[in-house]
Amino acid sequence: MDARITWDATAASGDLSLDGALLAQDDGLQTAVLISLFTAARAAADDPLPDPVAGRGGWWGDALTDIEGDQTGSRLWLLTRAKATADVLVRAREYAAAALAWLVTDGIATTVDVLAEWTAPGVLGLQIAITRTTGTTLAMRFDRLWAGSV
Repeated sequence: MDARITWDATAASGDLSLDGALLAQDDGLQTAVLISLFTAARAAADDPLPDPVAGRGGWWGDALTDIEGDQTGSRLWLLTRAKATADVLVRAREYAAAALAWLVTDGIATTVDVLAEWTAPGVLGLQIAITRTTGTTLAMRFDRLWAGSV
């Protein structure tokens, strides 16, 4: 069991959940999805940066991985200042799918489907459907990741 992270749609952020005075627990898949999507992965050398002064991001723990090139998180953070274009939807879907691909590689899921959409003018959302190897499906919807420029 893992500590449960719950998505707060109003604040567009995740936080640890409590069960009384203790951390709440879950089977790990929902929390793994939130960490995979919303931890800032290091930007590729050719990625346009929303703030070049802030750098390429990335989680420090990736420097300690046993698997060459393995990294935690997604590059969704690169879209925080992007305009609401069709290209941004394509990139959002690609970034989310890449961040969740490890679920299939590690045998946790058989498929991961991602849909990126504008849920309101300039507001990016994602729909995720993960089919576990048991045949059950976890569906998650994020209606407001952040608002970009229209």
